[in-house]
Amino acid sequence: MTADPATKAEAVTSLCEDRRQGLLPRPPVGSTPVLRIDDPGRPPRPELVVHTAMPRRKPGAPGGHAALLHAIAHIEFNAINLALDCVYRFRGLPDDYYDGWLKVAAEEAYHYGLVVDRLTALGHAYGDFPAHRGLWDMAVKTADDPLVRMALVPRVLEARGLDATPPIVAALRRIGDDATIAVLDIILRDEIGHVALGDRWFRHFCEERGLEPEATYLSLMREFDAPWPPRPLNVAARRQAGFSSAEIACLEAGKPRP
Repeated sequence: MTADPATKAEAVTSLCEDRRQGLLPRPPVGSTPVLRIDDPGRPPRPELVVHTAMPRRKPGAPGGHAALLHAIAHIEFNAINLALDCVYRFRGLPDDYYDGWLKVAAEEAYHYGLVVDRLTALGHAYGDFPAHRGLWDMAVKTADDPLVRMALVPRVLEARGLDATPPIVAALRRIGDDATIAVLDIILRDEIGHVALGDRWFRHFCEERGLEPEATYLSLMREFDAPWPPRPLNVAARRQAGFSSAEIACLEAGKPRP
């Protein structure tokens, strides 16, 4: 619930260190209530608008370069909250589940700082452009079941970031922004691991319930009206993150008609 991004990043670092030193054992299941969080801590800006009202962000257009970096910073800030919510919300799971998502939270905080530094170099700050809350809306929708959360946040929304990175890098290369490309290389490397972590636990929960993972994934995408990934997919990154060739082919075929 910490609102200031810099303070939130520092708190994540402290949280991870406390966990490393054994100061954060798992609480007994049912020892404290799990609260619904409709709106996590965030600064008063940026203004949040519906995602359909967001303008297209082309780096070569006036203001587009900074707007694109702002959008990426907003994603990384929200990703801190998403990773922490995975730790907070779902109880009674193995220790490496919590260790994994705490590590993700720390990496997302690091990414946020890298992108904000690039935004600052362009004379802007986080909050200067409108943003949307699509990532957190999906967190609210998936708050009741870790299987659904793993399917629709890491394996849908974060996986879309894998696909989006190569075109963004190409656009930044056209305007000579090598510094931001270097940042995106770091983010892509880590995000493959984040999607892979979601894939691992999604398949774990499916196995526990006797569900076939890939059919379950497609069923959940339909049930929750999750966004279908735009093509082209980043096939190499998705394979590294755990998607099978059959699954990738299905996604590349496009969203089936009702």
